[in-house]
Amino acid sequence: MIYVVRHGQTDLNKEGRLQGRQGLQLNEYGQQQAKALAESLENIKFDYVYSSPQKRAIQTAEIATGMKPIIDNRLDVFDLGEADTLKRCEVKMAGVVPDSSVYKGVEDLNSFVKRIFEFMHQLKIAYGTENINILLSGHRCTTGCIGAYFEGIPKDGNVLRYSSDNGQYKVYTEWKQGS
Repeated sequence: MIYVVRHGQTDLNKEGRLQGRQGLQLNEYGQQQAKALAESLENIKFDYVYSSPQKRAIQTAEIATGMKPIIDNRLDVFDLGEADTLKRCEVKMAGVVPDSSVYKGVEDLNSFVKRIFEFMHQLKIAYGTENINILLSGHRCTTGCIGAYFEGIPKDGNVLRYSSDNGQYKVYTEWKQGS
């Protein structure tokens, strides 16, 4: 089974700011969320734990599983460019991402989806026939995109509908056919 975890709260989450690659580590409440996550997952033996390279995702994975995660850059948060750390309500958006004509350095959404799907496809090749438990620790965007890998990309393209709240997780029991 695949357990897809969104990192616990940071001060940027609490302040309603966009959080990308300039993000913060978990705040006290985020650490409590990760500990509660550990309690809810305590009866699961994880064979592999993977994480985004962001400190908040690594902390969540370590607290939740007691294991050191394998860091994979393909699980990194969507690059928000110049919109990183700005208040969400003040950012000019183009759909679900900051408008790249306003903010420099915003990652291309299709490239983001491609890198997440590529990671998932490689996991499927490596472990798809095994009866194992894998935890993936990431962000709103990565948990949403991983959900889209299993559920399909919504017609409106908003993969965030599959994301989890801070410190929460979703479980996928079956690899999607043809992924």
